Amino acid sequence: MFAAWGEFREDADRARLLESVAPLQEELRALLEEAARKAARNRRHRSFAKNLLKGWPALWTFASVPGVEPTNNHAERGLRGAVIYRKLSLGSQSEGGELRTARLLSAHTTCRLQHRSLFAYLAEALTAHARGDPVPLLA
Repeated sequence: MFAAWGEFREDADRARLLESVAPLQEELRALLEEAARKAARNRRHRSFAKNLLKGWPALWTFASVPGVEPTNNHAERGLRGAVIYRKLSLGSQSEGGELRTARLLSAHTTCRLQHRSLFAYLAEALTAHARGDPVPLLA
């Protein structure tokens, strides 16, 4: 599948991508349907297979919808800094602190993706709050 995706990224031929993944879909579906019918001693495998079959169309969205990739690497990279921060800081010891940290990390990631300065955004937000104005949006 990833080889077909790599070829698609080079030539952007969606028809060829669909043609390349069709045999993979058939093979994987047959394996999942077999695993979904297995005996109770394979309960975890059976549950996993059933869950994949429930979301079957979503597994292949990347092949037919422009802008959708077959992995969640972009999202994982976006969360990486927050996860590392959480592990190193040992959390905040209060619910309010957790909420504040989550909002700051979200603002940081959004500003980075928009190529904006987090410092400038926070300065604008604090100035607006002090004046009683609405806080500027990150959208």
